[in-house]
Amino acid sequence: FKQRFEENQIKIENNLDYHHPITIIGDADRLRQLFSNLVENTLRYADAPGLLKIGQACTANRLVLYFEDSGPGVPQGALDHLFDRLYRVERSRSRAQGGSGLGLSSCKSIVNALGGEIRATNGNLGGLRIEVELPHTG
Repeated sequence: FKQRFEENQIKIENNLDYHHPITIIGDADRLRQLFSNLVENTLRYADAPGLLKIGQACTANRLVLYFEDSGPGVPQGALDHLFDRLYRVERSRSRAQGGSGLGLSSCKSIVNALGGEIRATNGNLGGLRIEVELPHTG
């Protein structure tokens, strides 16, 4: 995705901790699909120039990954529906920009299958923040 982010003038701020490896039990292809969908969401909807922050928080048995973009945000009333199949926000994040309404729904299915949770909020950067919480084995 690096070249596409550069072309779209969106910088990536990587705050992942690579010094403490964490093991997630799951299908590698489905995890790749999950993270690709989340990154693709930023490419489709974040304004240029923009920013995507990726980071994590970890407890003894849960990993929370976050993907937060610089905007535009999503209306508060739409946040609870973002993971519904075929749902699209028609205002700032529309089909005209390429969304089908399936990407975040697929993300939810993948996360649920792994025993995790996914949620969306409006972040501090002015855009959408997606948090993925997954169980880990250490």
